[in-house]
Amino acid sequence: MPRHLAVYTGSFDPVTTGHLDVLGRARFMFDEIIVAIGHNPNKQALFPLEDREEMLRDLCRGLCAKAPGGAPVRVEAYSGLTVDFARAAGACAIIRGIRNITDLAGECQLAITNRQVAAIETVFIVTGEPFAYTSSSLIKQIAAFGGDLDALSTIVPQVVIGGLKRLRDDPLSSLHRLAHEVIE
Repeated sequence: MPRHLAVYTGSFDPVTTGHLDVLGRARFMFDEIIVAIGHNPNKQALFPLEDREEMLRDLCRGLCAKAPGGAPVRVEAYSGLTVDFARAAGACAIIRGIRNITDLAGECQLAITNRQVAAIETVFIVTGEPFAYTSSSLIKQIAAFGGDLDALSTIVPQVVIGGLKRLRDDPLSSLHRLAHEVIE
């Protein structure tokens, strides 16, 4: 019987509870999942890649422990085209989370292109209602401009809040650079 490996891709910068919601449900659709952290050249990273990998590994361990019986999950970073990574991993599908209708339009274009170029399917999983308007960009703005980080506890895991606090305390961090770039 063939194994169904899926790749859940994103920059996960930062990882949100919406991401974990999608992953948690995907675990019961596939035999194995790789959470693939990609580099988006159009976005400046808030957290270094190594920090995102560590956070995701920790969160995935916790997710798998809370819901035994689902697919095992591993975390890997990659560069280059997502379809190349997925093909090299032997994936049958790319998982993409959809928050709202705005996401759907762009994701459909990518899914059609991925199927044309690499013969790989994309599976859309709609995030739970509480996360429909959560975005990593919004979280970055709240953190960069001094918003209450503890108030984000329903939309980002505690490990991310701790990471955001460390970035805020470091005047040379990417968080401070982000705030200055937006102001200028």
